[in-house]
Amino acid sequence: MNVRDVYTYCLQKPGAAAERPFDETTDVIKVGGKMFALMPSDASGEGGSVTLKCVPEEGELLRQQYPGTVMAGYHMNKRHWNTVLLNQEVPAEELQEMIDVSYHLVVKGLTKAEKEKLGLSAGRL
Repeated sequence: MNVRDVYTYCLQKPGAAAERPFDETTDVIKVGGKMFALMPSDASGEGGSVTLKCVPEEGELLRQQYPGTVMAGYHMNKRHWNTVLLNQEVPAEELQEMIDVSYHLVVKGLTKAEKEKLGLSAGRL
């Protein structure tokens, strides 16, 4: 997956929205106002990276499985976030699963009212 593929996949999640709160080159994908993906913009669609929330133990296993490609989250809590280089080392299905986990971890932390406001009933997660 390249930068555009990841960006598109993230925005297909129910309630997902992109913004640039830090600068004009970093996209933050949020659900319910909370970040689940952070990615530097790359107009070429090649290379780049994405930072995703993870379950700590699973995140460490992914770092071991993909050394040099999956790393502790850049400028983030290293235990709960991984940065993935979009260099085609991680299969698309695995990267989509990592995005799904990040999204679900954030949605899980939303209040019931926030989930309902976004139309995120248990069946839509």
